[in-house]
Amino acid sequence: MKQQRPGIIRDNKKRGEWAESVFAARAAENGLQVSRPAGDSESFDYVVGRPGQFVAVQVKCTIAKMPNAKGYICNLKCNNKKYPEGSFDFVAAYAILEDTWYIIPEKAIRGMGAITLCSTMPKYEKYREAWELLRNVSGEDSHFAQNQGEVGYPGEFEQQPRGPAMARMQAAMNSFRGYLEKVGR
Repeated sequence: MKQQRPGIIRDNKKRGEWAESVFAARAAENGLQVSRPAGDSESFDYVVGRPGQFVAVQVKCTIAKMPNAKGYICNLKCNNKKYPEGSFDFVAAYAILEDTWYIIPEKAIRGMGAITLCSTMPKYEKYREAWELLRNVSGEDSHFAQNQGEVGYPGEFEQQPRGPAMARMQAAMNSFRGYLEKVGR
């Protein structure tokens, strides 16, 4: 039986909501604590960190290929207007078709209406999967480092993951096991 690939969510708002949930899961897999403000009228989608060290994150996603097919255009606007300075601390931009996140400081995209992701132009490539930027500024870095190596699974789960989805699943399982061990102490 031929396996069918899931379709892309065509409705922009629904796709954005889905990307926000993917961000929350991926951030947790990367050892980050995430919280979501009530409602959707804030200039950011999530806060990441610990008390006294929270950072605001605006989540964006794209499936819009550039005409020359060398990257994706990611819109950085809200209601067709550029975000004012100080609206958030980081943009978490998701190139859906590449399954790749860019964690970009606000100062690197300030005043821009759009950026190019996954392109041959290296301007934003240093931010590709740069989850450590959020860990560093949110106070999660030391907490994350302390918990590495504490968690492990015997037997089959110690095998190397066979792909990015398995790696994410294993990281999520390890994170959850660490949480259960901490609660049980």
